[in-house]
Amino acid sequence: MDYDPLTMYRYPRFKKPVMLAAWPGVSNVALEVAAYLREALDAEPFAQIEPEDFFIPVGIRVTQNVAQIPVFPESTFYLAKTPKGKSDLIIFYCDAQPDQHHYDLAHVVLDAAERFRVKRIYTCASAMVQHSVEKSRVLVAATDSRLIREIKKYDVTLAGDFQIRGLNGLLLGAARERGMDGICFLGETPQYAAEMPNPIASYAVLQVLTKVLDLDIDLSPIAKEAEQMAQMMKALSQEMMVKYIDHFTQPIWERNPRDNNDDEEDEEEEE
Repeated sequence: MDYDPLTMYRYPRFKKPVMLAAWPGVSNVALEVAAYLREALDAEPFAQIEPEDFFIPVGIRVTQNVAQIPVFPESTFYLAKTPKGKSDLIIFYCDAQPDQHHYDLAHVVLDAAERFRVKRIYTCASAMVQHSVEKSRVLVAATDSRLIREIKKYDVTLAGDFQIRGLNGLLLGAARERGMDGICFLGETPQYAAEMPNPIASYAVLQVLTKVLDLDIDLSPIAKEAEQMAQMMKALSQEMMVKYIDHFTQPIWERNPRDNNDDEEDEEEEE
């Protein structure tokens, strides 16, 4: 890359900053967590990554018969100032996975983190499970075992070996390659609900992340959404179970009487 893709809107002063980076993923847990913190903390944009090297426009919008200029995904850095004694939070919010040069984008984000003197990188993601979830566990991955020992005191689950797809995971690997501290929190998400937003997983991740970052924010709005989602998932799970039972079982009164007669004839022949 022959130029610096980072464009600064302004040059704020950072106070021991940490960074949360978020891209789309299963149930968009990462984006929902980042957007919630951005709004709750009144984070303001201060820089962006120019998108041309990472995103390829494949169409345009037409308004009143007039072709519009292609719109690229957002790739913006926000700054949330925190009370004295706490670390400022930089939020990198990108509302699409890149079309190309994924690893390059990860390193551009880390280049910016180093420029801003970020001391730790956080990401979020979903952990896919086969069963219904009314309360998500939060899995954790980190760039070294020292961070795992540090984070174990929070309400997290150590699942051992697994994969994290997309930039929410790739950034963590790139951070380890560069010797930077990085942690990813993953909220459990049932596979059958992977295409819909999941505030249950987002709420679980936010509960852990706000404790880790020592952030005092109101989580009651997303807690209410999580409760509503849990009720919907419970109903959906029951509906799926009924369909499963109906499909794989046959009531005795629906059986063909001829089958029983055939069984009796077979028994007589065997005798």
